[in-house]
Amino acid sequence: MSAGRSGAARTACSLLALASCWTAVPGAFAQAPTAAIRAAFRPDAPAARTAFTFAFTLKDPEAGVPAALRTMVVHLPAGLGFDLGGVASCGLARVQGSGPAGCPARSLVGRGHALLEVHAGSQSIPEEAVLSVLRAPDRGGHPALAIFGQGETPLQQRTISTAMVLADRAPYGAELKVSIPPIPTVVYEPDASILSFSLTIGGPGAHGPGAIRVPRHCPAGGFPFAAQFTFADQSRAAATAHVPCPHRG
Repeated sequence: MSAGRSGAARTACSLLALASCWTAVPGAFAQAPTAAIRAAFRPDAPAARTAFTFAFTLKDPEAGVPAALRTMVVHLPAGLGFDLGGVASCGLARVQGSGPAGCPARSLVGRGHALLEVHAGSQSIPEEAVLSVLRAPDRGGHPALAIFGQGETPLQQRTISTAMVLADRAPYGAELKVSIPPIPTVVYEPDASILSFSLTIGGPGAHGPGAIRVPRHCPAGGFPFAAQFTFADQSRAAATAHVPCPHRG
């Protein structure tokens, strides 16, 4: 074989190998989902007993609706106090069987709501869910929560996400690691996708004696928050936010 033909053969083989690589990795250039988070204290005075709200929205730049959410890790500012003293706990089996109504009133520490998207053939149908946050038994020595979700229509389905409060590195003080179970919809269709989520812990919506307290000291730039999201298709998203420092009178 001549040098010219040998070089052409090598080039052709390289192109075929490259094509095989792209075939083996579909969607290599697909855009990742995007996330936005928001946090707030009500009231926001230093060291005040407060209602803490965390919210997020998720979006797929191409499809609009991201894949089903599987895990979420929320990084909380240093000094944010989770005072769960005197809060009753409710086992997950009891939450699953009877919902919040079957748990001690003193185990309810927060409420919220979520908006999901349900796929049904060529249609996408919104699904609203009411959320209740209950103190669950500790897991591995770490405080745990159960986030009970009750869909209204079209699914009328209940789900339980579990969360653990773990230590974190500066500039954060703790992280809330949340595991979200699959939310089945209809046969042969993907699990429901979460589009938005808002949860308030403490404050008037919680009947338990536990409390969230605003950190005593606020760093320059405000209280930092961050979150990472992992989806069923292994795509990921991340977002950060800051809560302004409280005004001092």
